[in-house]
Amino acid sequence: MEGTTKKLAKARFGVSGLDDILSGGLARNRIYLLEGAPGSGKTTLAMQFLLDGASVGEKGLYVTLSETEDELRDAARSHGWSIPNSIDIFELVPPESLLDEKQQQSLLYSSDLELGETTNRVFEAMQRSKPSRVVLDSLSEIRLLAQSSLRYRRQILALKHYFAQRDVTVLLLDDMTGEIQDKTVHSVAHGVIRLEELTPDYGAERRRLRVLKYRAQSFRGGYHDFTIKTGGVQVFPRLVAAEYRVRKKSSVLSTNIAALDTLMGGGVDSGSSTLVIGPAGTGKSLLVLQFVAAAIQRGETVALFIFDEELGLLISRSKAMGIDLQAMRDGGKLIITQVDAAEISPGEFAHNVRTAVEKNDIRTVVIDSLNGYQNAMPQEQYLILHMHELLQYLNRVGAATFLTVAQHGMVGEMKSPVDVTYLADTVILLRYFEAFGQVRRAISMLKKRTGAHENTIREFKIGKSGITVGPVLEKFQGVLRGVPQYVGSGVPKLEELES
Repeated sequence: MEGTTKKLAKARFGVSGLDDILSGGLARNRIYLLEGAPGSGKTTLAMQFLLDGASVGEKGLYVTLSETEDELRDAARSHGWSIPNSIDIFELVPPESLLDEKQQQSLLYSSDLELGETTNRVFEAMQRSKPSRVVLDSLSEIRLLAQSSLRYRRQILALKHYFAQRDVTVLLLDDMTGEIQDKTVHSVAHGVIRLEELTPDYGAERRRLRVLKYRAQSFRGGYHDFTIKTGGVQVFPRLVAAEYRVRKKSSVLSTNIAALDTLMGGGVDSGSSTLVIGPAGTGKSLLVLQFVAAAIQRGETVALFIFDEELGLLISRSKAMGIDLQAMRDGGKLIITQVDAAEISPGEFAHNVRTAVEKNDIRTVVIDSLNGYQNAMPQEQYLILHMHELLQYLNRVGAATFLTVAQHGMVGEMKSPVDVTYLADTVILLRYFEAFGQVRRAISMLKKRTGAHENTIREFKIGKSGITVGPVLEKFQGVLRGVPQYVGSGVPKLEELES
């Protein structure tokens, strides 16, 4: 087993996303700092680090100054883990010596916890266990005992020199509860990982991590979202579209509606993004579902991510229009995901899209809508950056992406909650307009990077048989303003009213 250990280039955390960020894990025989406020996930991540070592035959040691062994084992059981015998848990302070017998308050005996003795007991535990991986939880207690920055630094250096003489990878935990943020360990450690917990005004807490330092090693910079669920920590590396260089050969995909294909210059190009924009109720969702139905008829598998509408209602409503989403889903050709924007981070959503695309070889992706997706964003500019990376990634892997945006207003001047039109390769505009006592819908193509398209405005109808794209509204002027003028000669004919 020792030979197996030596062949392993890095000490992995056993968390695929974090190991990806760290380019395979932690360089061995070094000291690392894992810092974060209480509750940010340090203990869980540290335990996963030891469990991964145990899975490859490495001895582990968890030195705890703040939690009892029973608490650690209970926490492990809550994740469904069984701590093997190859992981030793050492309580640096026995529970019976914690309280002053006279005052029965949390006053530590200085004789029992004198700094030098504490360090020596860590060394003794190391001698007994002879581990390959060590977790020291936490530095806050050592900082308290040191009482001065100079003495604290000396103890950290003593620990580093001791560990450096042994074949051991060390993870130091720090809950950052000191009144002054001492950067001593930052300068001493080979790498620093910070965990953060954010509390939005509404919804569940959000967690993210960042690698602050990793000497002589490449790593993925920036913030990466992560969650803590039953089973441990799951990290979602920040999506970098530039890492995906392979672009599938582009082809034109029909929508199965002749007039719509004509309007779009033949159809939709694979490896491109299409934005359908318009006020509420104009038929944006139904239009993108037409693209979904056409893709499934071609034999593709489609991923549909729904933010706004309740899934059951969408299925029943689309079935009434001739699109049976449930049958497509039962046939394994449609993957529908209901997304709660208040419960998911942008990084997790991008990870889910990427996983669905790569696992199921998906070539058509629908996000309905960006309004709901925006609610998962703290600031609008971050939405633009996330969408840019996500769309670039989908384009590079050859997927046709369809997005919807609901504009504010119904008729006349419209406002979008966020302008992403420049990111999309194709932009389809839907509008209401009033003509001869009726509220009608119009469809037009504003943009298509991948080829020519019609510059016309056509009527767009929704009926029991689905959607119908009518002829060009050539005898109306000002349709996009909402109240057009009839510019035909004389009194409009019946076919012009019904066009």
